[in-house]
Amino acid sequence: MAVIKPFRGWRYAPKLTNQISRLISPPFDVVSFKQRVALYQEPYNSIHLSVPKPGDSAQNTAQLLSQWKTEGVLRQDTLAALYTYYQCFQLPGLPKFFCRKGFIAMIEATFWEENIVLRHEDTIPSSVNDRADLLAATQLHASPTHGLYTDAEHRLEPLIDQSMTQVIYEAEDYQGVRDMFGMITDSQVIQQFVSTLRDKPIILADGHHRYEGSLIHRRASMKNNLSHTGKEGYNYHMMYLTNTESEDLVILPTHRLISDLPNITTEAVLQKIADYFTIIPVENGSDIPEIIAGKPWTFGLLIGSECYKIRLKPEAFSTLDWNLHPDVKALETVVLHHFFIDKVLGIPQKEQSRSPHIHYDRSFASCFAKADRQEVQMALITNGVSIEEVKKVCYSGNVMPQKSTYFYPKAIGGFVFGSIHDDEL
Repeated sequence: MAVIKPFRGWRYAPKLTNQISRLISPPFDVVSFKQRVALYQEPYNSIHLSVPKPGDSAQNTAQLLSQWKTEGVLRQDTLAALYTYYQCFQLPGLPKFFCRKGFIAMIEATFWEENIVLRHEDTIPSSVNDRADLLAATQLHASPTHGLYTDAEHRLEPLIDQSMTQVIYEAEDYQGVRDMFGMITDSQVIQQFVSTLRDKPIILADGHHRYEGSLIHRRASMKNNLSHTGKEGYNYHMMYLTNTESEDLVILPTHRLISDLPNITTEAVLQKIADYFTIIPVENGSDIPEIIAGKPWTFGLLIGSECYKIRLKPEAFSTLDWNLHPDVKALETVVLHHFFIDKVLGIPQKEQSRSPHIHYDRSFASCFAKADRQEVQMALITNGVSIEEVKKVCYSGNVMPQKSTYFYPKAIGGFVFGSIHDDEL
């Protein structure tokens, strides 16, 4: 099953790390345009390696990385380590204090068909190719993806806690999350991590595009290396690993925004919706998340200043004709994408992952405002999926529609970089 190993990470020089909050950055797929503009003003921010400025090529980024190494901006650790990582946070309206605990390691970048690293979402091809090109040029993982292992006995968390008696970094990130970062270099302790994951598959929680970019790079490198052994750096991928059995694992919903669809009117949409859904107007649209919470196949629909609760008619479900495993068919996002986005809006399944008309937003408040200001044609508000549903999808060998999950918080880039150069791994 999963093969993990410690690695000699590249980290910012000590003279810079007293300002670590100015050096870290969000993953490439969630960093907003406004955030990019601000972060690009910091000459050593990690975004320069993970999300190059528009117009900068992957080769430009590779040259910048080489320059940072030569100038001592980045230094490589002398000992191979596992890097431990706390993310501590609260959610609005909840009294609970969450602290997600995990560790960053190099993991063998196994191919999907090996069923060791399991995906649960579709990807967008253009984003995958972008990640593969950047990795090939830099030979560097600038931020970790997020993977999930299952250990009901919680054998690793006490070891992670022990490493945090000597915190290397502490920062507050763009999410308002308190990040704490440590490392483990003791080989006997590291072996406990290796052994625990040896018989387990890994569910890819976040970073499908980056992981698939690693697979593209690995496949190309294997093809070009007649002496391939499986031990080369290109066989590995940097991943943040946490336990599915943790009470601090949070999955938030991701809502859908629809824009620029031609020949769409509110009257026509509502007429088509009635073929599949019951429709109930909602006077106060800000109550939509509470109104749909916990109700199966129930969504909020925001069109301008009008708000509706829509719920799939039970008899309609049997007409869902996508070739999917039964557990996957019943998922909220599949129902939404089939009956609303395909049947009502006319965007076929095969076009949805590439459609310029579908956008994604985690924030209900943002969706509400965009719909009200008519910046989008409509917003579709969803409930989140559970970790048990994610497991069912992964173990069935199927995938959810893209952006079905939002594992919160995102793992931050800039605390450690993982080189896959053979002489640096």
